[in-house]
Amino acid sequence: MSKNKNEQNTQRTTTARGQRAPKGVLRRLLRTLFEFYPVLLPVTMVCILINAVVSAIPAVFMQNIISIVDENYRNGDWAAVSGHILGLVAILIALYVISLAAGAAYTQMMAVITQGSLKKLREKMFSRMQDLSIKYFDTNGHGDIMSYYTNDVDTLRQLISQSLPQMTISAITLFMVFCIMMYYSIILAMIVVVGVIGMVFAARAITNRSSKFFLRQQITLAKAEAFMEEMMTGQKVIKVFCHEESAKKDFDKVNGEIFYNARNGNRFANILMPLLGNAGNIMYVVVALAGGALLLSGAPNLSVSGMAFSISIVVPFLNMTKQFAGAIGQVSNQINMVIMGLAGAHRIFALLDEEPEADEGYVTLVNAKENSDGSLSECDERTNVWAWKHPHQDGTVTYTRLRGDVRFYDVTFGYTPEKIVLHDISLYAKPGQKVAFVGSTGAGKTTITNLINRFYDIDDGKIRYDGININKIKKADLRRSLGIVLQDTNLFTGTVMENIRYGNLDACDEECIAAAQLAGADDFIRRLPEGYNTMLMGNGANLSQGQRQLLAIARAAVADPPVMILDEATSSIDTHTEAIVQRGMDALMTGRTVFVIAHRLSTVQNSDAIMVLDHGRIIERGTHEDLLKLKGTYYQLYTGALELD
Repeated sequence: MSKNKNEQNTQRTTTARGQRAPKGVLRRLLRTLFEFYPVLLPVTMVCILINAVVSAIPAVFMQNIISIVDENYRNGDWAAVSGHILGLVAILIALYVISLAAGAAYTQMMAVITQGSLKKLREKMFSRMQDLSIKYFDTNGHGDIMSYYTNDVDTLRQLISQSLPQMTISAITLFMVFCIMMYYSIILAMIVVVGVIGMVFAARAITNRSSKFFLRQQITLAKAEAFMEEMMTGQKVIKVFCHEESAKKDFDKVNGEIFYNARNGNRFANILMPLLGNAGNIMYVVVALAGGALLLSGAPNLSVSGMAFSISIVVPFLNMTKQFAGAIGQVSNQINMVIMGLAGAHRIFALLDEEPEADEGYVTLVNAKENSDGSLSECDERTNVWAWKHPHQDGTVTYTRLRGDVRFYDVTFGYTPEKIVLHDISLYAKPGQKVAFVGSTGAGKTTITNLINRFYDIDDGKIRYDGININKIKKADLRRSLGIVLQDTNLFTGTVMENIRYGNLDACDEECIAAAQLAGADDFIRRLPEGYNTMLMGNGANLSQGQRQLLAIARAAVADPPVMILDEATSSIDTHTEAIVQRGMDALMTGRTVFVIAHRLSTVQNSDAIMVLDHGRIIERGTHEDLLKLKGTYYQLYTGALELD
């Protein structure tokens, strides 16, 4: 595991062990939701406000009804009492209908906002992921990255759809009920406030304990997903080496961490609601006793309304006390979900905040046509002539024909500053030349090709492409001019034709078939159940390794680039198939600059130059015949006196 990955994991663990979500995440989330739905979100909030306000209204109606009954009881005017009560009930029914409509509207709108926001966040995450450098994927577990789209998005779904609306309703209800309490009796309201303060402190103590476990649960879920991704990818290796029992033990350990964190988190969370419920009941009894004592003693009432103590105040107050305690319980019940949601949001925003791959290039690749005087000019139509468009500071623009001339000048590079991989590498490949790299594993062969693609930037020296410093070339245009066939072939879910066309999305079927014929893949493709329309899934699991490699070669061929990079391109192909492929490869390499990395020296003997690398340095260079005459490292490799490891 790299240092960067360790640092990241340490940072995540520290976050998980904290007691609260990172500051500013909720504010950013709300701002993001408003950006996604600038009209629908405020309308939803208005509906939530109406729903919450109406839920606090019944206490006022109850006080009025009891007051009417109490005042008219002695007079015996039941007709007047009935009329007043029916009028109040009618108003209350109308308000409940409005509340019902507002509640139905906001739940429907929240469904749109929740799922729409998650869709847009996933799109933003995937878009940002495409802009990240190869280094990010080299230093972060793929399963952990997948967890952004599953576990973290799911916690965010619960936060947006359930927790935020419920907490908003509860907060508004608390405010409304408290105002009504103060209006009727400040003394009883203060008794409720004292009880609520005790409930809040109890809830905070329990929530602090449960939240840290819920936050750890998010981290261990991501860890488990990374583990499962690794196990599924390496299932054949597990079977071959009879590693099933050990894999089970490793999974049990990861699964045990999830169990431990989830159990403890839920254990504390499950204590909260019974505790708050009983605290609310105790507070109800205390308010009833205090109200009764005040009534019996005839004590003056301190209130905003100026009303005297009466049964019409005490009875609604008891209901408001239950309502107040219930709202506190609802808020406390959502806190853990809020913490988990904010932890997921924090991880999602961390991905969105990752620095995109830097690209300061300004030289672009354009279609060009040759003028009568031999100069080049840009054109819109495809001419099969490509040129580098190079704008200059004085406003002029020059065009350089794309030829495939690649040169390294004293290049030094290390994946980390403390560990240099390449030391003062100088080499050149003229247009049409084939340059091969040989050497032991870790000598720096693949690193050189990574630098040509600018998957990584060099620490010192220069790399020039057709005389242009590659730092000046836009990365997308640079990579469009290069074709690459890797040792590990990646095929995507789709037809064989679609996988070949991946090299050039504008290629027609005939061009894809011609590329397959050139690579020697046409014969086996036509024997597939549906030929070029055969569906591939699971990285082409229904094909042999050699067949997958042939498709990768065909994919590179359809791109028709001037420079080809073949990284162990025939390593997975048997000797018979290699002979077929080699003929196609020779045709493919004709007229192109080619960089070849190979363990089989038979595939590089016809190279114009062979570079022998050892620990990041070129120790020998020359043609096959020249190197054999030197009787150095290459000679020992060729004769078998020394083996590549």
